[in-house]
Parts: sequence; C-alpha cells; structure tokens
Amino acid sequence: MQHLAIIPDGNRRWAAQHKMESFLGHKKGLEPVRTAIKVCIKNSIKHLSFYTFSLENFKRSEQEKNYLFNSLLADSFTKELPELIDKGVRVRFIGDRSLFPDNVRAAADQMEEETKKLSILNVNLLFCYGATAELTEAVRSIAQRVKDGLLSPEQISEDTLRSSLWTAGIPDPELIIRTGGLARLSNFLLFQSAYSELSFLDCFWPEVTEEKLEHCIEHFRQIKRNFGE
Repeated sequence: MQHLAIIPDGNRRWAAQHKMESFLGHKKGLEPVRTAIKVCIKNSIKHLSFYTFSLENFKRSEQEKNYLFNSLLADSFTKELPELIDKGVRVRFIGDRSLFPDNVRAAADQMEEETKKLSILNVNLLFCYGATAELTEAVRSIAQRVKDGLLSPEQISEDTLRSSLWTAGIPDPELIIRTGGLARLSNFLLFQSAYSELSFLDCFWPEVTEEKLEHCIEHFRQIKRNFGE
C-alpha cells in the first residue's frame, strides 16, 4: 500500500460522551494521529492523509474554530515538528489556501519548508478542503488554459484533470478509513477514491489504537483488487 487516507470523525461526540468541551475531543484526537504515523512508518506506507478541516466545518462555533486554528494546528503541530523531522516525516497542507487563517498559513509554511526534503512518510493535512471545490478549481484552471490557447479541448484527458488537482503528484489512496460509525465520504477525495477500499469503524477517532489500524491494513492486504477486470 502506498497511500492510507483517514477521515478522523467522532472527536466531538467522544468529548460529549465524556462530558467534556468539544475542543478537548480534538486535543485527545492528536494521540491517534501519532499512532497512525507510527503504523504507516512501520508498514512502509509512504503517504498518509488526514481530513483535518473541511470547507463545511467553517459553520462550527467560533470557540471550536479558534481552538482548531490556534491551539491545534498553529501550536500543537508546530510543537510536534522536531519529532516529525526526527522520524523523516514530510508535512504538506492541501486545500484552499486563500481561506487559511494567517496563523495557520504561517505554521503551514514553516512545517512544509522545514520538512520538504524528508521522505520516510508524507503526511498530507487536508485543511480548508472540499473535493467539489477542488474539482471546480481544477476545471476552472483547465478552462483558462484552453482560453489562453495553451491547450485544446481534444488534448484534455484524465491525466490533465489529475495534474490540476490540489493533490497532484500524490498517488490515490488504496484504503480510506473513517471512524465515528458513519458510512460516507463527506466530500473527501471524491475523484481520487474511485477505486479506494473503504473501512468504516464504529469507534470514535480518539479511541483508535495501533491494533485497530493494523487490523484495517491487514484486511486490505487480503482483498483481491481487480479494478473492474
């Protein structure tokens, strides 16, 4: 497997179950992020993607967004940077950068710059991301190239679209894991997941363990993938 993608759902419901503020669920959710990184390195998986913050998440409360932007992404992830570098982890942020809060953009730029030459594991944080927005932007950029005379309609192929996506250069995920008990993709990597295997876990994201992730990976390895043949 080259690419494992994760929709880490259930942080807020875990917090509610434990009678905590919702932001504490996100804080607890950092632990399985570290676990997933450990599991991917152990299994020689080169790409790990997390659905960190969707465009729809902007509808959430200001308190929750401030925690996600300030304490979690700008502060906690920056504090994790030395350990990530030590493990050879490259970090990339994927999404609509025009919507990144200033402090998150600064943290993202720092993490990407300081890890750009690392290659043990590529961690992709999908932030301010939505697959329909990604596809819309890709189509817009292709249309502009046609308008400018750089591309003819006959030259447009699947590769043209793929290379115009925010995830250009990253292989499609072979396995997508979603926690929280819901069985949907929620606007996550819709083009890239055409042939992904999907694993839906009933547990909340803060409850994910190394054993649960290893079980998903082992189950994936037992699947015969024929891509429609």
